[in-house]
Amino acid sequence: MNLAVGVIGAGIMGTEHARILCEDTPGARLAAICDADESRARAAGRGQSQVFSDPHALIFSDKVDAVVIAAPDSTHKELALACIEAGKPVLCEKPLAVTAAEAIEVVEAEVAKGRKLVQVGYMRRFDPPYVDMRRVRESGGIGDPVILHNVHRNAVVPEWFTGAMSVTNAFVHEIDISRWLLGAEMISAQAHCGVGGDPLLVTMETDRGEIVSTEVFMNCRYGYHVHAQLVGRDGTIETAVPITTLTNASGRHEFGFPDNWVPRFRTAYANQMKAWVAAAAGGRASDGANAWDGYVTTSIAEQVVAALEMQSRVRLSLMTRPSFYD
Repeated sequence: MNLAVGVIGAGIMGTEHARILCEDTPGARLAAICDADESRARAAGRGQSQVFSDPHALIFSDKVDAVVIAAPDSTHKELALACIEAGKPVLCEKPLAVTAAEAIEVVEAEVAKGRKLVQVGYMRRFDPPYVDMRRVRESGGIGDPVILHNVHRNAVVPEWFTGAMSVTNAFVHEIDISRWLLGAEMISAQAHCGVGGDPLLVTMETDRGEIVSTEVFMNCRYGYHVHAQLVGRDGTIETAVPITTLTNASGRHEFGFPDNWVPRFRTAYANQMKAWVAAAAGGRASDGANAWDGYVTTSIAEQVVAALEMQSRVRLSLMTRPSFYD
């Protein structure tokens, strides 16, 4: 029997999740979709899914087994709490909540429920290059890690996308993937800002003394480009541009960069969905970022914003992790 999944939000990510569920997720079906724009929801659901205008009605529907939240960030906490109340597995796009205080509410609700129901959509954990980098690190293939270099470049963002949003909406991916790749926690951070607020350079130190450097460039102009290199005592490993073809024409040997993140991480999103559906259908916790990871990422992002404003290094602090997440 296929897992009946409801998707909340029919924007870029909601539509992509709906497509993956319809085309590339054995064992699941897109049972329902919700959006304030009914025509957009109907289009994303391809006329095959029940359309809701009220997200809570979708969450508590007896025709929905599990929920994907791809609605605006400000709604994530409220909707995740409703999924926990309903006892339904939820894949919530990042962030889990817009503040650390709100994220910890979700953590506390899940602990009180006694079931790990929440996965946060940090899809890089399912991206083949990053998965291979972690495998090599864990096997000792490059020796003990020393430095992790991250690059996160976006072609262009709207004028309302502020310096703080470069941290809270973009750099959060580097926070999560750095913790996951290294198997370590961040203990300090410092942020430097380029002229006009873009790009940013953020450096963090882990509890094992590793250094994490990240360039966040929201208006690089040439395309969407994410890259990472892990430096070990005995070698390095880095992501290679995920392409399938190279073009030779007009005296040039080249490939192109996409305009946004979806083409770059299309495989990661599909892998994430398959793993989440398998876990939800099997009644077990998923292997992705959990609610605690969502809290940690949001909390560190808040503290990095403070470091950026103060132009100083900050010692990162977190609440004590509940044993529930051990």
